[in-house]
Amino acid sequence: LNSNGQREVSSSSQARQKLEGLLNKNMRIRMTDGRTLVGLFLCTDRDCNVILGSAQEFLKSSDTFSQGEPRVLGLAMIPGHHVVSIEVEADSLEDADGFGANH
Repeated sequence: LNSNGQREVSSSSQARQKLEGLLNKNMRIRMTDGRTLVGLFLCTDRDCNVILGSAQEFLKSSDTFSQGEPRVLGLAMIPGHHVVSIEVEADSLEDADGFGANH
């Protein structure tokens, strides 16, 4: 509580809340080797490793799900040091437009 009696929210708990809000959202992760994985965000850890469920792998970067022939992976772990970018599907967020809501 601060001097006004209001509860202060630390930046780490705000970050945690934001991550919790992304759980089970569809996201696209681009990796250092050029591959793109699309799947449901299930968890992450302090090393920024990410686990996606129902994951599909695309060998070339694409702006849509249907471009390229996907390889079905199922459950996939992406090491944090291989992550280039993470995008969340707009349908799973209220105020975003397509894949492009970078987080």
